[in-house]
Formats: sequence, C-alpha cells, structure tokens
Amino acid sequence: MGPRPSHRPVLLDEFETDDGYAFVPCRPLFLAAGERVELTGDRAEIVRSDGSRRAVEGSWETRCGSGVRRR
Repeated sequence: MGPRPSHRPVLLDEFETDDGYAFVPCRPLFLAAGERVELTGDRAEIVRSDGSRRAVEGSWETRCGSGVRRR
C-alpha cells in the first residue's frame, strides 16, 4: 500500500518497519499536513505536498525481543 500523507500535524520520534527495524531521527520531528515519510535503503526523507524532499538525520536500529541492537 505504501506511505500516505498525513491529514494533520504529527509528531514522530521513530519509524518502525514490518521487518523488525526502526529508523530513529536525531531529534523528534513534526510532519505538517500533506507530508509523508519515505524510507529508502539506509535513509529517510520527508516528502512534502509539493513533491520536494528533505533528508532526515538519524540511524537504523534492530528491534528484537526485549532489547534494541544497533544495525
């Protein structure tokens, strides 16, 4: 199905994937209405409603069991 734009402002502090990974930004960020997050390869980008992109600084982590491991 893919990412969908937000219809209202959203505060994000991590992005989890279905395969057990999470992208954790260096600091929490707000998505404005109409923006979405795209995770590609080793990076994350905010895609604005006009199509422009902004890279998000952060790192990938592995989610497994009760702990967190760095990827």
